[in-house]
Amino acid sequence: MPATPADRPPRTLTASAADRCYPEDPKPRDGAPDVVVIVLDDLGFAQIGAFGSDIATPHMDRLAAGGLRYNRFHVTALCSPTRASLLTGRNHHAVGMGFLVDMPIAYQGYNARVPKSAATLPRILRDAGYSTLAVGKWHLTPRWERSAAGPFDRWPLGYGFERFYGFLQGDANHWAPELVCDNHYVEPPAGPEDGYHLSEDIVDTATRMILDQKQAAPGKPYFMYLPFGAMHSPHHVAPEWVEPYRGKFDGGWERWREDTFARQKAAGIVPEDTELPVRPPWIQEWDALDEDDRKMFARMQEVYAGFLTHTDAQIGRLLDFLESTGRLDNTLVMLMSDNGASAEGGQLGTVNEHRFSSKMGDSTERNIADLDNWGGPDTYPHYAWGWAWAGNTPLRLWKRYTWLGGTRAPLIVHWPDGIAARGEIRSQITHAVDLMPTILDVCGVAQPDVVDGVAQQDVDGRSLVGTFTDPDAESPRTTQYFEMLGSRSIIHGRWKATTDHVSRGVLDEERLLLGSRDFATDRWSLFDLSDDFAEARDVAEQHPEVVAELEDRWFDEAERNHVLPLDDTMQERLAALIFPQYGLQPRGTYLPAGSPVHEESLPPLFGGFTLTADVEVPADGAEGVVCSFGDLTGGFVLYARDGRLTFTCSRAGEVDRVAADAALAPGRRSVGVRFRPEGGEHGTLSLVEDGKETATVPLGGAWPVAFQHGGAGLTLGRDRGLPVDRNYQVPFTWNGVLHEVVIDTAAVPELDLDTELRQALHSD
Repeated sequence: MPATPADRPPRTLTASAADRCYPEDPKPRDGAPDVVVIVLDDLGFAQIGAFGSDIATPHMDRLAAGGLRYNRFHVTALCSPTRASLLTGRNHHAVGMGFLVDMPIAYQGYNARVPKSAATLPRILRDAGYSTLAVGKWHLTPRWERSAAGPFDRWPLGYGFERFYGFLQGDANHWAPELVCDNHYVEPPAGPEDGYHLSEDIVDTATRMILDQKQAAPGKPYFMYLPFGAMHSPHHVAPEWVEPYRGKFDGGWERWREDTFARQKAAGIVPEDTELPVRPPWIQEWDALDEDDRKMFARMQEVYAGFLTHTDAQIGRLLDFLESTGRLDNTLVMLMSDNGASAEGGQLGTVNEHRFSSKMGDSTERNIADLDNWGGPDTYPHYAWGWAWAGNTPLRLWKRYTWLGGTRAPLIVHWPDGIAARGEIRSQITHAVDLMPTILDVCGVAQPDVVDGVAQQDVDGRSLVGTFTDPDAESPRTTQYFEMLGSRSIIHGRWKATTDHVSRGVLDEERLLLGSRDFATDRWSLFDLSDDFAEARDVAEQHPEVVAELEDRWFDEAERNHVLPLDDTMQERLAALIFPQYGLQPRGTYLPAGSPVHEESLPPLFGGFTLTADVEVPADGAEGVVCSFGDLTGGFVLYARDGRLTFTCSRAGEVDRVAADAALAPGRRSVGVRFRPEGGEHGTLSLVEDGKETATVPLGGAWPVAFQHGGAGLTLGRDRGLPVDRNYQVPFTWNGVLHEVVIDTAAVPELDLDTELRQALHSD
C-alpha cells in the first residue's frame, strides 16, 4: 500500500553542520620555505667571484658567503639535458633528453619528450599546494612544437608551472627577444631604443609574480624557477657595464687562468694539491699573438665580464626584494650553471655567432671593425675559446664535452633558516639530478609513486640535505655516467674515466682538437679523483684493469638509461628525425591580422621560394615594410622606400639587397621576391611586380637554413624589435593596404643534418 503524505519523513531545505563537505585541497607543511632556483647559462666553473674569479659578482658572492658552495657539482655538459635532469631528478637520457630539443629523434633517450612516468618538480610541488612560477629560458619544448599552434603540453604550463614568462628557444637576443607569456607569444614591454634588456625584464617579471602571489595568498609558499638567458651568447650589455673592465684582461687568458687558480687554492675552492693542466695546443699562446688579436680578444672578455656583472646586479635586485619582504631567510635559493663555459665562438670569437652556424667563418679583421660596438644591438657576439678554457679553471675542455670542464659547474645553496653554515665548501660528488629530491625534502613533499594514474620511474637523484649540516656526509652516489655527442665518461668511487672523442658541430674543434673522431678508436683516460681534482694526470697505463671495469660500467649505465645507440655520422639521426605531425608545408598564406608567424611554421626557404604580397599602393606612393623576418644579424625584409620596392637579406650580417629602378604605381598590386638556388654560385634574388621580374642580383652566399638562433617570426605590415635593413627605423609600417602574403616553395628541400647540428649547438 503506497505511503500517504502523513507517513513520509519530514524534509528540510536547510543544512546542518554534519552535511558540510569541504574540499581536501593540499597545503604545504607549516613553515615550508619558498624556493628559488637560479640557472645561469654557459657559466664556467671559475667565472664568479665565489669560485675564484676577479669579475665583480658581489650578489652571487653574498649568497655563497651566507650558505654553501659545492665544488664537485656535476651537470650533463649541455643545456636542455641539464634542465631536464634538474626538473625531473632523473638522468637526462632516461627522460628522453639525451641531446637538444632542437633535434628530436625517434629513440627513447633522444626524443625530447619527458615521459609521464617522470612527473616534474613543478607538477609535484603544485599538487602539494605550492605556487609554481617560471621566468626566463625554457628550452625543453621539442622543435616544431614551439609555434602558436603548440601543442602546449610540453610548454612550461604543461609541465606543471602555473605561470611562465620568457623564451622557448636555446638563446635570445637580449635587446629584442622572442617572448612567451604562459601559452602565447607577446611583444617585449619596451624596445632596444628604450634601453630594454632581457635580464632586467626577467627580474622585473619574477619580482612582480612573487609580489602578486604573496599579496594574494601570504601564507602560501612558491617555487620560482629563474633560468637567465645570460651568460649564453649573444653577450649583450650596455657600455657602462663594460667600461670598468677596460684594460683588465690585457694580460691574456693564460695569466688570468694562473691568477684565478691561485685565488681558488687560497679560498679552498680547489684542494691545495690540485695540478693545473697545461695549455693544450689548440689554445693560442697569448704572447705569440699579434697586437690586433690581443686587442680584440681582450675586448671580448671585457664585454663578457660586464655582461656577468650586469647579470649579478639583476640577481641582487631580486635578493634585495626578497629581503625587503622578510622572506629571504626562509627561502631556499639554489644558484647553478647548466654546463661549463662555451667555446662555440671558436678560436677567434665572432661579432655575430650566426656566422658559425652558417659555416661562414670569421676573422680578426672583421671582428675588430666592430670592436667599439661589441655587445651592442648591432652585434650577436661570442668570445674566443681561450676565454672559455680559462673560465673553467682548473678543468679541461668545456661545454658539450664530458671532461670536467663541461660537466663540473658552480652550485651555491643559501637558506639561512635551514643551513647554519656560512661560506663553507662541500666536496661531495653531486649532480643536477639531486636538486629535485633536495627541494622536495626541504619542502616536506614526498616523491609520488603514481601521477595521473601513471607509475613513476625511479628517481636517480638523492637529497643533499645531509650535506647541509655535515661536511663529511656521504656523497649521494658513488657512480655517475656522462654522455654528450659521443663524448663519454664515468665516475665510480675514486676513479673517473673519460674518452678522447671529439664531437661534431663546431668547425674549429673539428679542425684543431686532438682526439678520436671514431668510436672504434676512442681512447679512455683514467684519473684518480682522490688526489687529482682537475683530470691533470692520466693513469690509464698504470691501471688498465680499472679502465676496463669502468668502460663496462659505462655500458651498463648506458643500457639502463637509454643512451644507446650512439651515432656520430648524422646519417642515423637524419633517418630517425621526428618531423612535425602535419609535415613541412611547401606553401603558406598569411594575413596581417595575426601575430608573427613562428619560423618553424613557415615553408623551408633554403631550397628556393617565391614570396608574393597582395597590396594596395596609395596615390602618394608606397612606403614601409610589407613583411619582415629576423633582424640585421640575420633575416630578410620586403619594403618600399621613396616608392621603390626593395628586398634585403642579411646572412649573419652579410647583406644582399635588390631594389627596383622605378617607383611602384598606385593601385592594387602583386609584389614580391623570388629566390632561385640555381644561377651563380649561390643563386639569385629577383624582385617580382605583377608577375614580372624587374630586378635581379646574385646571392652572395648560401641562403641560411635558419636565420636566428633565438627564433623569429614573419611579421606583416611592419618590422619589430631590431630592423633588418639600416635604411629604415622600426616599425616602418606599410602605408597602404596589405591583403595577404603567400610563400610558395617548389618542393620541401632535404634537410642538411650537418648544418642542422651546427645551428642547434650554437643556439643552445
